[in-house]
Amino acid sequence: MPNQEYQQTLAQKVSYTGVGLHSGKEVLMTLCPAEVNTGIVFVRTDLPERPEIPAMAENVTSTLKATTLSANGAEVFTVEHLMAALAAMQIDNCRIEMNSPEPPVTDGSAAVFCDLILQAGRVKQEAVRRVYAVPKSFAVYEDDKYITIQPYDGYRISFVSINPHPKLGTQYFDVELTEESFLKEIARARTVGFMHEIKQLQAMGLGLGGSIENVVIFDEDKVLTPMRFEDELIRHKILDVVGDLYLLGALKGHVIAVKSGHAFNSGLAKQIRAYQLKEEEKCHSGIDS
Repeated sequence: MPNQEYQQTLAQKVSYTGVGLHSGKEVLMTLCPAEVNTGIVFVRTDLPERPEIPAMAENVTSTLKATTLSANGAEVFTVEHLMAALAAMQIDNCRIEMNSPEPPVTDGSAAVFCDLILQAGRVKQEAVRRVYAVPKSFAVYEDDKYITIQPYDGYRISFVSINPHPKLGTQYFDVELTEESFLKEIARARTVGFMHEIKQLQAMGLGLGGSIENVVIFDEDKVLTPMRFEDELIRHKILDVVGDLYLLGALKGHVIAVKSGHAFNSGLAKQIRAYQLKEEEKCHSGIDS
């Protein structure tokens, strides 16, 4: 593999229509090619002046059941499955036009988004890909839950989930992330929900687009949805980590997570981003002096 990888974007536009997981609203989403160094940018085509929301760690404003990004007076939420697909398929630059605040839930996984990217095709661009190799460990802890990332030559995620449900219990999964391993092991894993939570979520105006088709639903003692993997929960947790951390762009490091979720992923991303900005400032002040 060459030392220098080049940035990639889509070869052409590709669109998909569906409903949002939490809003239940119809949405037309179009993934569009973008210039070098654009990054991933959401565009709300339904709002006056089509506000743009860059997919960056500092734009995360909520992690309640999903990741919400806000900028320029607009927001998008539940972006993590789409972000995971863009990360795994190494799409650096893409403009995502949406006429609603939430991408389509598709089947509750990242597989449909990966297929859309493959359908559109990918083109290499004339700029070197920026991959941030974490230079030290970063961590977020709370009680018995935590997420940490350590320096590592590659991108690896090890996750432990502990759930009292009789069909879940303790699950562990470890994956060296490549496009191939993501498509095979992670992309098809869907969001997990519990019957007792669903009524509560819907009362809060969330989960309105969720169904047995796009969420793996558990009741008190059994699973109501045919599963794609015995340990679909933990694989989907890893999918969420990949999506949430892609708000930093491409990474090199070993992520170790125990019982964590979106708030932890976002906390880790913001911590790394703050460190990056501090280092950049040091470089600039070194040049100026």
